[in-house]
Amino acid sequence: MNATPTGALLLCRSEPFAARPPAQLLREQLLLAPAGEGWSVLVPEGRPWRDSGESVERVLAGWASAMAIGTSGPVVALWWDGERAGTTLASGFRRQVGYVWLADGTAVGEDEAMRTFAARLGLDPVLDVQSLEPLTRPDPESDARSRLLGLIAVLSRAGLELPPGLAPGESAGQLRATAQAHGAQTVQWAGWRGAVRAEIQAVEDGLDHWLGTPRQQPSARVFAALQLGAGVPLALWGLRRRSAGWVVAGGVLIAYGGVGLARGPGGERHHDSTTAEQDD
Repeated sequence: MNATPTGALLLCRSEPFAARPPAQLLREQLLLAPAGEGWSVLVPEGRPWRDSGESVERVLAGWASAMAIGTSGPVVALWWDGERAGTTLASGFRRQVGYVWLADGTAVGEDEAMRTFAARLGLDPVLDVQSLEPLTRPDPESDARSRLLGLIAVLSRAGLELPPGLAPGESAGQLRATAQAHGAQTVQWAGWRGAVRAEIQAVEDGLDHWLGTPRQQPSARVFAALQLGAGVPLALWGLRRRSAGWVVAGGVLIAYGGVGLARGPGGERHHDSTTAEQDD
């Protein structure tokens, strides 16, 4: 896999209509396609690692967090370059779970990570975990690409069905050409007005899932304040590190907190004349 170009895929355990609004906030041109019942796949153009020299692993970790916060399901990021390949699982506000393989397939990670990976995705705790365990053991016949394909095979038991030809090891350009051939939709930055509307929609949908309505969760406003407090330093950290993915993740947290605090006691957002004028 030493000559493998850099590439990545975002596997969202949500339908395309649910994945689209938060995907617009990533400020990356993406292709979105169904990937089996209850799954969708996002194919990035790859500007951060192609033009800015950012680490594909770090960018995908930030994007996965942003997508998981904005949807009602976990997100599995797959990434690869000439030296390594790996996966990162983001699920709501939980700590991410990641695993890395060197180009020759050597596993670099803890076995416990795979068990946590299976549990958070709702995989079979016996059969699927047994299928994941070989991915953490030495195997001279498996390189990094084979490891990712093995992971995808396990996810297929949970309904994942990638479009034919969309697989790890290809360049971003080849992946996008394959996705387009299968009718993938283009998702791109729609400007600040469209982004704000998409963000509010994504935040409210995700908030209802992760917190429940304010009637069900009396401390939702307190939690919203915590989200706002966590989002600001995360976004600033992303700016210092020049990591677009973590900037977006911090921005989504800020939006979550803002929308949560703006909601009234009955769960409705406050509307005033200023809001009405902005909607016109």
